[in-house]
Amino acid sequence: MINRQEYLKQIVKFKDTDLIKIITGIRRCGKSTILEMYIKYLKEQGIKDEQIIKINLENPDFNFNNYMELYNYVKERLNKEKKTYVFIDEVQKINEFQKAIDGLYINKNIDLYITGSNAYLLSGELATLISGRYVEIKMLPLSFKEYLSAFDEKIDKQEKLLDYFKYGALPQTTILFNKDPDLVDSYLEGVFSTVIYKDIMQRKNINNKLLLDSIIKYIFNNIGSQISTKKISDTLTSMNRNTTNHTVENYISALIEAFLIYKVDRFDAKGKEILASGYKYYTVDLGFRTYLLGKKAGQDMGHMLENIVYLELLRRGYKVYTGKVDNLEIDFVAQNKNGIEYYQVSLTTRDEKTLEGELRPLQRTNDFYPKYLLTMDRDLEADYNGIRKINVIDWLLENK
Repeated sequence: MINRQEYLKQIVKFKDTDLIKIITGIRRCGKSTILEMYIKYLKEQGIKDEQIIKINLENPDFNFNNYMELYNYVKERLNKEKKTYVFIDEVQKINEFQKAIDGLYINKNIDLYITGSNAYLLSGELATLISGRYVEIKMLPLSFKEYLSAFDEKIDKQEKLLDYFKYGALPQTTILFNKDPDLVDSYLEGVFSTVIYKDIMQRKNINNKLLLDSIIKYIFNNIGSQISTKKISDTLTSMNRNTTNHTVENYISALIEAFLIYKVDRFDAKGKEILASGYKYYTVDLGFRTYLLGKKAGQDMGHMLENIVYLELLRRGYKVYTGKVDNLEIDFVAQNKNGIEYYQVSLTTRDEKTLEGELRPLQRTNDFYPKYLLTMDRDLEADYNGIRKINVIDWLLENK
């Protein structure tokens, strides 16, 4: 079991608060495992087995026909003397699950935790019913630091970063890679197919798998590039995959809801405002991209590195945008309660013209927010008039 201490700390922080703890994320990113880690923590704190109710709705042992059966199952097992810690895994599998959650919440002697693999979990009726009464903990696949913890300390970090690019960072993928790298592709195929069929096609009543696959491949081929639904629609139509902007928008929304991709809005660094166009997409895990694109996946290492940096910024709690300053592009504008940070990402800036091109947008922001240039160069850390150049591995392994 790979240690996910950062997520565990987040959950512990909200223990016994009058809030529903909702853990969301792509299938197999570790939601069930983090619940197991937390239950272990509770037992170490003196919580007894009879105070813990754990339900995994993907387990056939828990075959509820409706939300009332789920509600009654939990209600009958509540500890009448002490607080009961209730865990419901993949709760979206039950129709009208939100009614069971709302009913359980009003029992004041319950500390309630739920997980889900679809953003639908926090839309519609549930969001209305529990507005202001929940905290969402957004899980991602392994950070590079977590990923390295699964290997021998003496490994070559640069080599492992390339494996991280290629195979992705789902926890089970990493464990399988340690046994036999050839097992990884089959595992990714299984997870990817489950996400496509259960979390996208079934949930959104999508029947045209060929079109859905084409849209995913197009986005995966163009991670980190500005694309629009019209451009996707026109490209697919030219390939005899007739579609419309509206259909493409619906399919992309389904991909976002299933946490397979992230849409990143554009931010004007001078006007300090979000723009209505120019957004980009990144994937939740580069292993899915390798599985779907094959050898073509390795042709765009620069944007793959961007993808890794984007996900790491999300892990560190930033709201992340792509940036614009005049007619120049900034890879990421990261914002939190402390302000803004700017990031340029490049495989290498050893060439003087490349270095100048990466620095120029950051130099034009005309503000004093922190600015970083992340590369794979194994050079000494440098500073260009306040713009810090850092090796990306050192940055990924920082204690943040």
